[in-house]
Amino acid sequence: MKSYDVAVIGSGPGGYVAAIRCAQLGMKTAIIEKYSTLGGTCLNVGCIPSKALLSSSHHYEEATKHFEEHGIEIPGDIKVNLEKMIGRKQAVVDQTTGGIDFLMKKNKIDVFEGLGSFVDATHIKIEGKDAQEIEAKKIIIATGSKPSTLPFITLDKERVITSTEALKLKEIPKHLIIIGGGVIGLELGQVYRRLGAEVTVIEYMDRILPTMDAGLSKELNKVFKKAKCKMMLSHKVQSVERKGDEVIVKAENKKGEVVEFKGDYCLVSVGRKPYTAGLNAEAAGVKLNDRGQVEVNEHLQTNVSNIYAIGDVIKGAMLAHKAEEEGVFVAETMAGQKPHIDYNLIPGVVYTWPEVAAVGKTEEELKADNVEYKVGQFPFRALGRARASGDIDGFVKILADKKTDEVLGVHMIGARCADLIAEAVTAMEFRASAEDISRMSHAHPTFAEAVKEAALAATDDRALHV
Repeated sequence: MKSYDVAVIGSGPGGYVAAIRCAQLGMKTAIIEKYSTLGGTCLNVGCIPSKALLSSSHHYEEATKHFEEHGIEIPGDIKVNLEKMIGRKQAVVDQTTGGIDFLMKKNKIDVFEGLGSFVDATHIKIEGKDAQEIEAKKIIIATGSKPSTLPFITLDKERVITSTEALKLKEIPKHLIIIGGGVIGLELGQVYRRLGAEVTVIEYMDRILPTMDAGLSKELNKVFKKAKCKMMLSHKVQSVERKGDEVIVKAENKKGEVVEFKGDYCLVSVGRKPYTAGLNAEAAGVKLNDRGQVEVNEHLQTNVSNIYAIGDVIKGAMLAHKAEEEGVFVAETMAGQKPHIDYNLIPGVVYTWPEVAAVGKTEEELKADNVEYKVGQFPFRALGRARASGDIDGFVKILADKKTDEVLGVHMIGARCADLIAEAVTAMEFRASAEDISRMSHAHPTFAEAVKEAALAATDDRALHV
């Protein structure tokens, strides 16, 4: 029987990063993955493939709608080759997952392909290609999450689909009905709207992106409506029925009326749930809570002292970069170091266009906590760089403490916000004030100037370009 200092169950961003950091710290490390490729949901059927399709569909939209205004004329019709687009997406995925294989070899991490399940607190049975039993002094559970559904919906994975199937469709839907106005539904909705599908988004809450700042939700809703997406807010789905190639969705609006929607595909995008099927956690004595999450303490340690858990399988935001931070945290904790994670400063991003990004507290949270704050906001349309590229939708909003001027939250929607949010995270890690940001030189012309201007606006309303 092979013995290890650490075994990691699951090879998503949390798991593979944890394994690398453990190996860097001198631990003999194994990683167990039930699928034939490493990288988990994020690299295989999540973050990476969805961004590839978002990028391809964005190029198509630019070519069909905006090239002419830039003086670029393309003779003949511009057509979508969906098969080729999906093929490129898969090539990106293959290259990325192959990179994880390389990192495992480089760091001398043993990889086992198969379903890992507990025999007891220090032994794992692997069923699959590399069937065997291994022993590990410490174990990290990093099994991630799977798409959720509603109890009355039957996912046939052909017409009534999850995000996994939406990433490899054989045709562009005529009418894609999306249940759920969260990140995944909006990103994939934008992909297929750009490619010509009619898109209807049905959301139970009174706004899309209900966990983000209300201003961001309102602005992105405008963008989707401008793209002629039907945004059905405050609608409670009652039934989803497939008849041949047609899907019929019935939902109740806030007046109590039942509204019917007919499409050829229905994407169920109502969140994700922790994945522990087959883990046999009870054999090791590991406790799960009533939501199916693995219970952990502040050190991400389960009730069994040598077993830890990270990522989507525990509480908190289901984000790849949150899982990565936790993977490093656990590895360094095991090595006797004293790492830390500030969960308030883990950014959230929506990769639509314009992009949406946020870190820290929302206005709603500050009001609920009775915190006195001030607001500085700056529109992208006032930026020279935004006008030059034609990306004028959106704004940057900075929330700062009314007395101390410390930045408490940054919320932005606009071009390149997925990258711009890192500036806000850096500033907040160092407890920056709005004035600190306002006095930093930002290159001109750039989108980043919107952050400086928003900081100026929060500092005695000193924005220069509005």
